[in-house]
Amino acid sequence: MTEPDDEQHLEHEAEASDVDERRLSEAERIAEALVFASAQPVSETFIAERVARGVDIPAIMRKLKADYAMRGVNLVQVDGAWAFRTAADLSFVIRRDESEVRKLSRAALEVLAIIAYHQPVTRAEIEDIRGVQTSKGTLDVLMESGWVRFRGRRRTPGRPVTLGTTRDFLDHFGLEELRDLPGLEELKGAGLLSGRIPANFNIPSPLMSDELTEDEDPITQLDLEELGILPPSGAGSSD
Repeated sequence: MTEPDDEQHLEHEAEASDVDERRLSEAERIAEALVFASAQPVSETFIAERVARGVDIPAIMRKLKADYAMRGVNLVQVDGAWAFRTAADLSFVIRRDESEVRKLSRAALEVLAIIAYHQPVTRAEIEDIRGVQTSKGTLDVLMESGWVRFRGRRRTPGRPVTLGTTRDFLDHFGLEELRDLPGLEELKGAGLLSGRIPANFNIPSPLMSDELTEDEDPITQLDLEELGILPPSGAGSSD
C-alpha cells in the first residue's frame, strides 16, 4: 500500500516532469521561430538568450534537425549557426533568383579555392601558389559576393593583409564547416583548380576556427581606411 507521503512525492515528480516538458516544448518553438524568421544563420548563443535559462540548446537544435530531416526544408548547421534550407534533392525545382551572384571567372574560382584552403593567406601567397598575378578586380568580386573577407595583418615586413572566407561562403556552398570542403581531386573535377597548379600542390587542413593566428594582428579602423573599406576619418566634415 502506498503511503500518503509517497503519493504526494509521485504527484510532485509528475508535475515537475510536465513542467519540464512544456518548458522544452516552448523552447523548441521559440528556436524554430527565430531560425525561420532570420535571413541569416542564427547562433545557439542568440537562441539561448531568448529561451528559459538552463535549456540544453544543442539538444533542442539536434531534435529540430531530426524533425526536419525528411521534409522539403531542412534545418542545417552553418559554421556553428542554424538555418533552414531547401532539401538538397529538391533544389532543382527552385527557380534561382535573377539577382544571384554572377558566375565567377576561372581566376576568381581558383583564388576562392586557395583562400578557402590556405586561410589566413595574403595576396602575395595566392600569387605564389597560382604562379600568376592576381588582379584587384578578382578580389573585389569575391569581396562583393560576401564570400571573402579581410582577416587581419600578418606580422611580417610590409604588414600584408590576410584573407579568409565568410559564413556566407559556407552557407552558399552548403557546408556546415570548413572541414566539409572537398578534396583536391574533387576540386579539379569541378574546374576550381586549373592545370597551372603545380603537380606537387597539396591542400592543407583548413582552419576550424576564425580566431586570429599567432602571426596575425586584428584589422583596425585605420587599416580599413587604408584599404578603402571605410572613408578616411573626418571625410565629409565641414569647417
